[in-house]
Amino acid sequence: MNDMMVDKTNTVTHDMTGKCPFGGDRVGGAFGTPPTLENWYPDRLRVELLHQNGLAADPLGPDFDYAAEFAKLDFAALKRDIKQFLTTPVAWWPADYDNYGPQMIRMAWHAAGTYRIADGRGGAGTAMQRFAPISSWWDNGNTDKSRRLLQPIKHKYGSALSWGDLMILTGNCALEIMGFPTYGFGGGRLDAWEADNATYWGPEIWDPKDVASFDSMVTRDKRWRGKNGDADYDLENPLAASHQALIYVNPEGPYANGDPLGSARDIRITFTRMAMNDEETVALIAGGHAFGKSHGMVSAAEVGPPPEIAPMEAMGLGWNNPKGPGFAQYTMTNGIEGSWTPNPTQWDNSYLENLFKFEWQQTKSPAGALQWTPTDPNAPKTPDAHVKGQMNDLMMMTSDIALKLDPEYRKVCEKFLADFDAFTQAFSKAWYKLTHRDMGPKFRYLGPEVKIEDDLLWQDPLPERDYELVGDAEIATLKQAIMATGLSVSDLAFTAISAATTYRDSDKRGGANGARLALAPQKDWAVNRRAAPVVEKLRGVMADFNGKQAAGKQISLADLIVLGGCVAVEIAARAAGVPASVPFTPGRVDTTQALTDIEMFTWLKPIVDGFRNYIDDDFKQISQGTAPEEFFLDKANLMKLTAPEWTVLTGGLRVLNVNHDGSDHGVFTDQVGVLTNAFFVNLTDTDLVWEKTDETAMHFVLKDRATDTPKFRATRNDLVFGSNSQLRAIADVYAGSDGQHRFVKDFIAAWDKVMMLDRYDVKGHKRYAPMAA
Repeated sequence: MNDMMVDKTNTVTHDMTGKCPFGGDRVGGAFGTPPTLENWYPDRLRVELLHQNGLAADPLGPDFDYAAEFAKLDFAALKRDIKQFLTTPVAWWPADYDNYGPQMIRMAWHAAGTYRIADGRGGAGTAMQRFAPISSWWDNGNTDKSRRLLQPIKHKYGSALSWGDLMILTGNCALEIMGFPTYGFGGGRLDAWEADNATYWGPEIWDPKDVASFDSMVTRDKRWRGKNGDADYDLENPLAASHQALIYVNPEGPYANGDPLGSARDIRITFTRMAMNDEETVALIAGGHAFGKSHGMVSAAEVGPPPEIAPMEAMGLGWNNPKGPGFAQYTMTNGIEGSWTPNPTQWDNSYLENLFKFEWQQTKSPAGALQWTPTDPNAPKTPDAHVKGQMNDLMMMTSDIALKLDPEYRKVCEKFLADFDAFTQAFSKAWYKLTHRDMGPKFRYLGPEVKIEDDLLWQDPLPERDYELVGDAEIATLKQAIMATGLSVSDLAFTAISAATTYRDSDKRGGANGARLALAPQKDWAVNRRAAPVVEKLRGVMADFNGKQAAGKQISLADLIVLGGCVAVEIAARAAGVPASVPFTPGRVDTTQALTDIEMFTWLKPIVDGFRNYIDDDFKQISQGTAPEEFFLDKANLMKLTAPEWTVLTGGLRVLNVNHDGSDHGVFTDQVGVLTNAFFVNLTDTDLVWEKTDETAMHFVLKDRATDTPKFRATRNDLVFGSNSQLRAIADVYAGSDGQHRFVKDFIAAWDKVMMLDRYDVKGHKRYAPMAA
């Protein structure tokens, strides 16, 4: 195309250099350059988030069986390859101390350390460290080099070894070659294939091009409530990191202020949000800082952009350092320079020994970052990572001094100082938890190093089933017994959905298996109170059935809760004139209160549960301006529902009336308990008009347009399926004259999917195949 074009209508000449003469004057404008929907309508409900990371993005295809491929690996040979690499020099990125171990520990830790207990997101499970925004966070500086160094091993083993598994296994191997006994390794992490556009990482507006100083990246921080030290000092939910673009806390203290006690408060909050207690926190910090060094030889202002916005010729690598060769003794990461120990490639207790033996004074790194050095000139030195024969002062970060000054952390440190074996065991278990916390039940772990015999409380263990499963004849008998209880369709459906919808795919926690609906804390949640009498009646059915069985077949409460819901749906479908059979797969077991971590399960308590039309009493205080329907969308996302599944499931639950309080909000039918498409018919009826009944627009009334007569009531979690254009398009399908049969069929499919979300023991999807039969 020509560089110049002439407008013949007015003979004005336009400079078209570098432009295309059609489709606008910006090449690529159709592919997401501003303005976009987010620019135009920043408050729109982003339903498309439900369809991220689908099979269309996956080059391995729908039939790829990762568990089967992983099982073919020569695991011992793989570990030998990794360990050989760790001490083999690579010229383009030399290792500190001729050992890549510490660098790889940091990579693995930062991959796993994004995990947060509030919504289960983050972690190493899908290797999201490869994609924006995590790949380009300031705190992940040069982790791109670590992954690129591992590329030959990844290519050698191909699709049989995911990036998620390779990164964590490499961290384990790094610890082992430096004398640390790891607790074990479980494979089974499935790589994502596109950037995560759904996870909320914080409210700050952060420009990754702004690298003038680390301090400048946190001064606009909006995630904290109260002031450091106040009783109400806390992080916005569901966040866990103390600042944008960090994994944990600012190592220089809050806002780089050098305050160790302020740092201790940040550490406690962030590590608690990452599911770690005080002992685990100290073990991880002290254990991790036994190895390697921090890098701060070059000013941040001189370092190039992160990988996501680096020039094309950088080929995915970022943070170009113009000083010297750009690596080795000129390396730049967080700006702090030095090592914590005299022997940075050997597992020992010198980190804690030196932290407590010496007094430390604040100083600055060559990059200008706050750090600490011993006041005693006779304190041990540490060898330079690259200059042979050069010895340097030891270094501590403000976040290290925090462990010494905080009274509770100090107690743990003193315990570890007195008992190195206890410290070793604590770090081993904490590292295992850190790197496996997001993987879910042990059914999903792969490989020869899985500790089958150990039940760790954070794994939400389930007892082994020691009885024979019921068959079709027994299931039919149980269905009759459930119906004989007199429990309503609504109550049975409510109880089943209450058990199942605790599931979240982010860390594979929750679900109906285990019958934790009957245990603390779930039994005491306000949203679950309606289930209590149902559970007691089902216990009676279970006791009666199991007491009569001589052949060893038994039924669990968990299975009965789900089966009760299936019975309810079948009755409701028949009442609607669509005879249907709802799938039921037995095999769930009942866990115990002792195997239920009450504190950790409390994080699963819903703020908003749109499926049961529930909004927590404290919603206004904790929502931070987020609308209920956004929480509802997030819940659907965590349950891996598509937009059609989310829509049809909600419409069915409304006509069954599974509202947590039995209210009529969203129950757009005169035939409650009958599985009709009435929710969609009335939602989309143009003869009806909606009016808000409160100034906050949380509740609404549906009136006849002609008579102004009230007909139905609703919440935002009902009307969103008519107000959002994408959801309304789906609602129209089910509201059509041919929609009833489709609605019942699709509802049952969505129902069965939700009931089976946590069944990794029998799940047919090859990617989630169990570790062993």
